[in-house]
Formats: sequence, C-alpha cells, structure tokens
Amino acid sequence: MRRLSLLFLFLPCSIWGQNRIGTGAVETLYRQHCMSCHGENLRGGLGRSLLDADEWQVVGQGRDFIEYVQTGDEITGMPGFGSSLSVPEIRSLQIYIDEMRQRSVEAAGISPVVKEGEVYSAGGYQFRVEPVIEGLQLPWSIYFLSAREALITERSGQLRVWKDGELGAPIVGTPEVVTQGQGGLLEVAAHPDYSKNGWVYLAFSASARDADHPKNCMTQIVRGRIVEERWQDEELIFEVPAEFHRSSGVHFGTRFVFQDGYLYFSIGDRGAQDQAQDLTRPNGKIHRIHDDGRVPADNPFVEIADAYPSIWTYGNRNPQGLDAHPVTGAIFESEHGPRGGDEINRIRRGRNYGWPVITYGMNYNGKPITGKTALPGMEQPLHYWTPSIAVCGIDFYEGDQFPDWKNDLFVGGLASQELHRLVLAGDQVIRDEVILKGEGRVRDVATGPDGFLYVVLNGPDLVIRLVPVVNE
Repeated sequence: MRRLSLLFLFLPCSIWGQNRIGTGAVETLYRQHCMSCHGENLRGGLGRSLLDADEWQVVGQGRDFIEYVQTGDEITGMPGFGSSLSVPEIRSLQIYIDEMRQRSVEAAGISPVVKEGEVYSAGGYQFRVEPVIEGLQLPWSIYFLSAREALITERSGQLRVWKDGELGAPIVGTPEVVTQGQGGLLEVAAHPDYSKNGWVYLAFSASARDADHPKNCMTQIVRGRIVEERWQDEELIFEVPAEFHRSSGVHFGTRFVFQDGYLYFSIGDRGAQDQAQDLTRPNGKIHRIHDDGRVPADNPFVEIADAYPSIWTYGNRNPQGLDAHPVTGAIFESEHGPRGGDEINRIRRGRNYGWPVITYGMNYNGKPITGKTALPGMEQPLHYWTPSIAVCGIDFYEGDQFPDWKNDLFVGGLASQELHRLVLAGDQVIRDEVILKGEGRVRDVATGPDGFLYVVLNGPDLVIRLVPVVNE
C-alpha cells in the first residue's frame, strides 16, 4: 500500500479527478446523509435511483439541486437538509452523483463513440486513425511550418523537427527547462511572418536561479531561430521576477495565440488558487504582450497601481488550450478544472473568469471548494464538463478533408482519453460529440496544412491523424 500511496503523490492532476471518482470526503457525506434512502450504490431503496435520469425527474431538471436538497420536497418524500449540510457540501454531493452516473455508464459498457474494426464513425464521417510521428517522449505541442515540416516539443526539454516523414534529432542549444511535475518544455509556435523573420517561440518552466529556493520556477517565453539544427539568436520575450516563482510543479498553463501583432498566452495558478484573483500576480491569468515582448499601453490593468501589466484576463485556473476562431478572430480557452468543472471560455478583455470563487468542480479529495457556480461580475463558461475530462489542447478545424467540421472546435481530454468536437453557434456550444476515445491521453490537436486533423498523444507517445474513409 505504501508504494501505491507514493505513486499517487506523483500522478498528474489531470488524472486525479477521474481516478478519485466515488472517493474522499464527499463519499462520507453521501453515506451519512443519503445512503439510507438512495442505497449504497445510488440505485435506490426507500428513495429513487440517482443514476437513472428517467426515474429521477426532479433534481437537476425541474428544480435547482441545492434548493431541492436544502428545503426538501413533500411530493417526492425528500427531507430538507438545510440545517445539516452547507451549500458547498450540497454542491459536492451533486458532483459526486454526476461522477457516479459516469461510472455507471462505463460499467455498462456504453461507449460514446462508434467504432467497427479500425473505422470510426462520428460527425457524419467515417475515418481511420493513422500513426504519423513515433519515437517521441511525452510530446506536448505540435506546430506545422508547412505540409512537409512540423515542430514538436517534448516535455523533458527537447525541440524536434519532423520533416518529410522523418523525425530529426533534438535541436541543439534550446533553453534549459525545469522538468518538475507538469513543468518542462511546453508550447511551440512560429511567428505569423516566419517565412520572412524565422522566429520560433517557446514557452517552458524556467528556474528562478534562487540559491535559497532552488526548486522555484515559473513560465517563461523566448524566441529564437533554428539554423542548421541549432537554436540561435535567442531573445527573452517574457519572464517574471523571482519573487513570483513557486516551488509547485503544477499548473503552468501555456498556449499561444498570435493576433494583430500581439501574443496572447496563458499561465496557470501554479497551485495557489487564490492568487488567480490577485491582479498583482501573474499566475492564474491570460496575458497579452507585443510579439517582441513589450507590454501594450492599452492593456486593461496597465494603469492600476501594482497590477501586473501584461494581464488580459484573470480568475483562470489552468488554461491548457488557446485558439482564435478562424472567421471572427474571437479567442477561446480550455481551462483544466479541479475534480469537475473543466471549461471552455470566450476570452474577453479584462474579464474575471471566477476561479476559485466560482467553479463547477470540487477538490480532488472530495471536499467542496465553494457552493457558488455563478456570481455577478464573473464570467460563465460557454461549456463545462462535470465529471472532468481533463481538458488540454484545442484547435478550430480549418481543413478541407472534413468540410462539415469547418470551424468546429476540437478539444483534447487527458484522463478521459477523448477528443471532443464542439459545434458552436456564436458563443453558444450547441453540440458536444466524442470523436475518439481510448487512443491515448490527448495532449494537443492541430489542423495540418494537408487538411487532416492531427492529434498529439501521451501514453502512447506519438502523433496520429484522422483520415477519412472514401467509399469506392
């Protein structure tokens, strides 16, 4: 048991939510207050089943869950628990029930995808999965320079070039990274004018070089050029003072969007959730700078005393995906929640996205964070997942191989090992469909210049692509 306990200390947060379904403090709450009526396995007894939506028509459909549990209902025979359960505790029980419903569906062998042999059927298409790039170690990000060439980061610190079907040796001279927990070499992207200036941008966890705190690190961004398989001409684009570095190995965030001469990027809360609401700190935020590193004079908080000037939005837990809509230019973000509460957000200037004051999730140990899912002045997600799928990279599909998917948002799930297709109407998500499941932990997704959809997987560590099956 000691080995198992030690293993859990090093598990990435992205799988804790899924692995801890049905456990922790919330399970104790259920046993104390709910089990006598609804049964040990939630399938009912004196009360109705909490797993079968057809049998349970009141809670979560016709009436607010928290109000229902607080006040009870004479018609259904539900007693009120307002004097014995706090609002955060009731909210955690709601998440627990959602988790157990998911477990029930999985136990029944019900799959969200249709697959016959090697052929998937989803979104109106049949397609196969083809391995494209193998021989990687924990790949994190992919960026296509052309149909023949792509850049790939490995979290342990290697930048690789895939060209003409061959994976090259690691580029020599790239920055030293701190491979601590979730930290390492993360995002890579080329400047929009790469063909003229050759700039490649890297985001990674960098040491504070503080002798008194050798494990302290924080997200840093540099740019450089790749010349004859060497990293050259490096320029520092973004770093924070050592006082803001943290020893935590979680929540580095870090994805890029280039737009109109600006670079938007994300930094997670670095395991200090309350600092996401603190404008004097850079973590738990989306940032905007000029693509050469200068801070724009019109950033929303640049005139506020002591506010970190590059902040564009705040209250973001761990932004793991960032992309701009190819038609409207609107920037969207995937935000990795705690146990429940993974989000898709539209990123708008100066907005507060609520973490940790409001959330649709709870702590990994089953204890509630808050009972509030909405408050005035805080943004609501366009879409959220409870239980978590452990969201990561996102991409608006821009290819021609799957024309009906044009401008749909594809979202990777790590713990769930899923690729989701979200259909949007403006800022509204009108459909959420699982396209892939069980191929591996989906770290990143990108439209290739050839129109295929490419997916970066961890465990197995490779890049695959979706190829439509043409009926002959």
